[in-house]
This record gives sequence, C-alpha cells and structure tokens, in this order.
Amino acid sequence: MSVRPAPAPRRVRRGGVLAALLLVLTGCGLLPESGGPPTGVLDDGAAQQAIAAAPPGSALATLGELAVKGRAPRTGYERQRFGEGWVDTDHNGCDTRNDVLARDLTDETLRRGSDCVVATGTLHDPYSGRTIRFRRGADTSDDVQIDHVVALSDAWQKGAQGWDTAERTAFANDPLNLLAVDGPLNMQKGDGDAATWLPPNTSYRCAYVARQVAVKAGYGLWVTRAERNAAATVLSDCPGEPLPGSGGGATPRSAPPAEVSYADCAAVRAAGAAPIHRGDPGWRDTFDGDGDGVGCE
Repeated sequence: MSVRPAPAPRRVRRGGVLAALLLVLTGCGLLPESGGPPTGVLDDGAAQQAIAAAPPGSALATLGELAVKGRAPRTGYERQRFGEGWVDTDHNGCDTRNDVLARDLTDETLRRGSDCVVATGTLHDPYSGRTIRFRRGADTSDDVQIDHVVALSDAWQKGAQGWDTAERTAFANDPLNLLAVDGPLNMQKGDGDAATWLPPNTSYRCAYVARQVAVKAGYGLWVTRAERNAAATVLSDCPGEPLPGSGGGATPRSAPPAEVSYADCAAVRAAGAAPIHRGDPGWRDTFDGDGDGVGCE
C-alpha cells in the first residue's frame, strides 16, 4: 500500500491570506509605499458640504474661496519664466535654496568661509517621515531637494501665465511655497496637484494641502474641480487645520475681477490685457486663432 504524502495547504493558504491582506491595506492607503493620488475622493456635493461646515479661517473654509476653473494649457511654460534659478529676494545675502535649507534642517553647518552655503545637516522629512542626512556634493546634494509645494507648472496653468516676470520670480522664491524634502519623492511628485499626488506620510497630508491652499489663496491662483474635491477630502479629516503663516512670504492679493468681457481683440488690447491666455477673465475661444491657448497676440 502506497503512502500518500501529506498535503501542506495551510502554509500556502496562510501566505496567500497575508499577501491579500497586505494588498488590501496598501490599496486602502493604510500602508503607503509612495506618494500618489488620494483614494475615496468626495464628490462635488460632499465636498461642498464639508467646505460649508468648516470653521471660519480654516484651510478648508479658505479652499471654498478659491475659484474653480479648468486647467489652462501648459503651452509656453519654462522654468526660466519664474526667474533664473534661486535668487536672493529677501536681500539677506543668501539665495533662497540655502535660506530654506537653513530653515528646515537641524544641526546644519556652513561651508568654510561662507555665511550662507549649507554644507551638512539633518532633515526630518515631512513627505516620507524619514530622517535624511544632507551633505552637499555632486553625488549627494539631490538627496534633499527644495519642493515648490504648488508646482511652478501647476501655477502657470492656473493663473501665473498672466503675471509679469517679477511676480513669478517672487512666487518661485516665496518661503511659504518652499519645503526641503526627500529628493526622490520630490521628483515623483513632478507638477502634480492635490488630485494627482499626496505625500506618503499620511500624518502630514493635512498640513501639506493647507499650505497649497494658503499659497493659492495668497496669489489668486485657481483650482480644478478634481483638485478642489481632493483637497476637501484630505481637509475633511482635519476641518480645523489652520492656514500656515507666510513667514514673510506671499502677500495676499485680490483675485482678478470675475466678470470681464471683451468684444474683440481690439478691446483686449485697449484694456492692456493682450496677449490674453485661456482661463483669464474675459477669455473667448474666438481670440485664439491657432489653438495655442494664447489670444490676441
């Protein structure tokens, strides 16, 4: 009589269940591996209800004050339109990158003979929750990067096309819109907004989205509907989250007038609004003969 080998299904089954559980937890965002878009985003009605119930002055209430429009074309965007790299906008003798490193790192040291250039330091990274050792060098400096919380390209497509170079340069160097963060995560984010990327460190998401709202409110930038709903989803878990202080950065300014109308390009030019960009007040598709998102050129 032959003896059949005893089956060992429990080990396989246990491993399968564990893998399935891990997949479910990761899919629900409970075990975030990397940054990405939010899940379980509120629909329009639920987002509006959350905003309406928010405490006055909170980030969530301020989100409701932002204009909601479609994204304008990225046509014409170049990093140089926001100034030539890091500049010394506060006239303290140091460029903005070193100012932000000095602000956000601990135990920082300066390059020998310099009052500005940060050589080493420790970053308690808000995006990943990790501690990262910064050391300036050709192969190590990118371990810590300076993130534009509202990406420059995103700003370009949501109002900044109509600014002059001075205002775009001020925006690109505003401490309110800048954070020292994990380099690879900054690269992963790219020009994403709240609808397409959030930090993997879930405990920082409320502060992150609140900062985006503060920057957009301060500069009169708009949000897309998907972005508004995603931001409301995050902030609905922390309805009292305050707007971060500017730290000497963005000065709130009035948003462009909501109702502007031009009969034709002659009227646009007479008002000093030419060239006019898609999404600008008074825009009409008839102004854009070549379909590049810029009219009355």
